[in-house]
Amino acid sequence: MSLPSPRRLYTTVATAEAVTWTLLLIGMFLKYVTETTELGVRIGGMLHGIVFIAYVLVTVIVWVDQRWSTKHGLVALASAIPPLVTLWTERWLQREGQLGDSWRLGTKGAASGPVEGLVSGALRRPGPAALGLVVAVAVLTAIALAVGPPVG
Repeated sequence: MSLPSPRRLYTTVATAEAVTWTLLLIGMFLKYVTETTELGVRIGGMLHGIVFIAYVLVTVIVWVDQRWSTKHGLVALASAIPPLVTLWTERWLQREGQLGDSWRLGTKGAASGPVEGLVSGALRRPGPAALGLVVAVAVLTAIALAVGPPVG
């Protein structure tokens, strides 16, 4: 199994996050403005929640691997909250030279510290790591569903 580059992976999840935000916004328009259906919020909200969690996890992995500054990492994480800002952030990170074409921690011995060691181990075993990410997204989604929506 070949892992996409940090640039491609981050770009993919940033775009997916914006697309699901758009679906949720359309659903909210249908529910609250036209008062025609709640289905768009149910489906768009669920998809957006799942992709939001995946975006946060991938952002942290890329942040660690690419050695982003605290500023770059926090802006990238915060950009998932307002609608469609992940698209702007992805372009900003590209201009800043923060999205490389290779994984720095993909080779044994590249890590310095426990967090980098965890990311390095995951990058060297992409199959189990991908499964772990799917499980993490599923568990976090289940927790979010148990807690309930952000607003009643």
